[in-house]
Amino acid sequence: MAQIKVYGIDTHLNPIKEQLSAVIHSCVVEALMFPEDKKFHRFFPMREENIFYPSSRSRAYTVIEVMMIEGRTVETKKRLIRLLFERIRNELGIQAVDIEVVIQEAPAYQFGFRGMTGDEMLLDYKVEV
Repeated sequence: MAQIKVYGIDTHLNPIKEQLSAVIHSCVVEALMFPEDKKFHRFFPMREENIFYPSSRSRAYTVIEVMMIEGRTVETKKRLIRLLFERIRNELGIQAVDIEVVIQEAPAYQFGFRGMTGDEMLLDYKVEV
Protein backbone atom coordinates (compact mmCIF):
# COMPACT_ATOMS: atom_id res chain seq x y z
CA MET A 1 0.00 0.00 0.00
CA ALA A 2 1.15 3.53 -0.76
CA GLN A 3 -0.73 6.73 -0.12
CA ILE A 4 0.33 9.82 -2.08
CA LYS A 5 -0.25 13.41 -0.97
CA VAL A 6 0.51 16.29 -3.33
CA TYR A 7 0.77 19.91 -2.21
CA GLY A 8 1.12 23.02 -4.35
CA ILE A 9 -0.26 26.44 -5.19
CA ASP A 10 -3.90 26.03 -6.18
CA THR A 11 -3.75 28.05 -9.40
CA HIS A 12 -0.89 25.88 -10.63
CA LEU A 13 -1.89 22.51 -9.16
CA ASN A 14 -5.61 22.42 -9.95
CA PRO A 15 -5.27 22.55 -13.76
CA ILE A 16 -2.71 19.70 -13.80
CA LYS A 17 -4.07 17.39 -11.07
CA GLU A 18 -5.35 14.68 -13.38
CA GLN A 19 -2.22 14.61 -15.55
CA LEU A 20 0.10 14.79 -12.53
CA SER A 21 -1.79 11.94 -10.88
CA ALA A 22 -1.33 9.81 -14.01
CA VAL A 23 2.39 10.58 -14.11
CA ILE A 24 2.87 9.80 -10.42
CA HIS A 25 0.92 6.57 -10.78
CA SER A 26 3.03 5.45 -13.75
CA CYS A 27 6.15 5.93 -11.60
CA VAL A 28 4.66 4.00 -8.67
CA VAL A 29 3.55 1.14 -10.92
CA GLU A 30 6.99 0.90 -12.52
CA ALA A 31 9.25 1.44 -9.50
CA LEU A 32 7.18 -0.27 -6.80
CA MET A 33 5.58 -2.80 -9.14
CA PHE A 34 2.08 -1.82 -8.04
CA PRO A 35 -0.99 -3.16 -9.85
CA GLU A 36 -2.53 -0.58 -12.20
CA ASP A 37 -5.73 -0.40 -10.15
CA LYS A 38 -3.99 0.56 -6.88
CA LYS A 39 -4.09 4.34 -6.98
CA PHE A 40 -4.43 6.32 -3.76
CA HIS A 41 -3.76 10.03 -4.41
CA ARG A 42 -4.89 13.10 -2.52
CA PHE A 43 -4.27 16.65 -3.70
CA PHE A 44 -3.94 19.65 -1.43
CA PRO A 45 -4.12 22.81 -3.55
CA MET A 46 -3.21 25.75 -1.36
CA ARG A 47 -3.76 29.45 -1.68
CA GLU A 48 -0.43 31.12 -2.35
CA GLU A 49 -0.43 32.94 0.97
CA ASN A 50 -0.57 29.57 2.79
CA ILE A 51 2.54 28.00 1.30
CA PHE A 52 6.03 29.32 1.91
CA TYR A 53 8.98 28.29 -0.23
CA PRO A 54 12.42 29.65 -1.13
CA SER A 55 12.68 32.50 -3.64
CA SER A 56 14.70 30.17 -5.88
CA ARG A 57 11.51 28.15 -6.54
CA SER A 58 8.71 29.09 -8.90
CA ARG A 59 4.93 29.02 -8.51
CA ALA A 60 5.15 25.44 -9.82
CA TYR A 61 6.69 24.37 -6.49
CA THR A 62 5.19 20.95 -5.69
CA VAL A 63 5.66 18.64 -2.71
CA ILE A 64 4.94 14.92 -3.09
CA GLU A 65 4.67 12.77 0.03
CA VAL A 66 4.61 8.99 -0.31
CA MET A 67 3.52 6.95 2.72
CA MET A 68 3.95 3.22 2.29
CA ILE A 69 4.38 -0.09 4.03
CA GLU A 70 8.05 -0.68 4.78
CA GLY A 71 9.96 -3.35 2.88
CA ARG A 72 11.23 -1.75 -0.34
CA THR A 73 14.96 -1.61 -0.95
CA VAL A 74 16.90 1.64 -0.95
CA GLU A 75 17.42 1.26 -4.71
CA THR A 76 13.68 0.82 -5.31
CA LYS A 77 12.91 4.02 -3.39
CA LYS A 78 15.66 5.93 -5.22
CA ARG A 79 14.28 4.65 -8.53
CA LEU A 80 10.83 5.99 -7.62
CA ILE A 81 12.26 9.41 -6.78
CA ARG A 82 14.31 9.56 -9.99
CA LEU A 83 11.32 8.52 -12.10
CA LEU A 84 9.16 11.20 -10.48
CA PHE A 85 11.69 13.95 -11.24
CA GLU A 86 12.21 12.75 -14.82
CA ARG A 87 8.60 12.14 -15.83
CA ILE A 88 7.17 15.22 -14.15
CA ARG A 89 9.76 17.34 -15.94
CA ASN A 90 9.25 15.61 -19.30
CA GLU A 91 5.45 15.43 -19.22
CA LEU A 92 4.48 18.54 -17.24
CA GLY A 93 7.50 20.80 -17.64
CA ILE A 94 8.05 21.20 -13.89
CA GLN A 95 11.77 21.46 -13.23
CA ALA A 96 13.50 19.40 -10.53
CA VAL A 97 14.18 22.54 -8.47
CA ASP A 98 10.40 22.91 -8.05
CA ILE A 99 9.74 19.32 -6.95
CA GLU A 100 10.30 17.85 -3.51
CA VAL A 101 9.64 14.20 -2.76
CA VAL A 102 9.60 12.54 0.64
CA ILE A 103 9.03 8.85 1.28
CA GLN A 104 7.81 7.77 4.69
CA GLU A 105 7.45 4.14 5.69
CA ALA A 106 5.67 2.33 8.49
CA PRO A 107 5.31 -1.33 9.45
CA ALA A 108 2.37 -3.11 7.85
CA TYR A 109 0.58 -3.47 11.19
CA GLN A 110 0.32 0.34 11.36
CA PHE A 111 -1.87 0.44 8.23
CA GLY A 112 -5.57 -0.31 8.32
CA PHE A 113 -7.66 -0.95 5.22
CA ARG A 114 -10.60 -3.13 4.19
CA GLY A 115 -11.32 -3.83 7.87
CA MET A 116 -7.91 -5.33 8.67
CA THR A 117 -4.39 -4.30 9.51
CA GLY A 118 -1.82 -4.39 6.74
CA ASP A 119 0.05 -7.36 8.21
CA GLU A 120 -3.19 -9.40 8.12
CA MET A 121 -3.94 -8.61 4.48
CA LEU A 122 -3.14 -10.84 1.56
CA LEU A 123 -1.89 -8.27 -0.95
CA ASP A 124 -1.99 -8.92 -4.68
CA TYR A 125 1.48 -7.37 -5.13
CA LYS A 126 4.89 -7.73 -3.51
CA VAL A 127 6.17 -5.20 -1.00
CA GLU A 128 9.75 -6.52 -0.89
CA VAL A 129 10.97 -5.12 -4.23
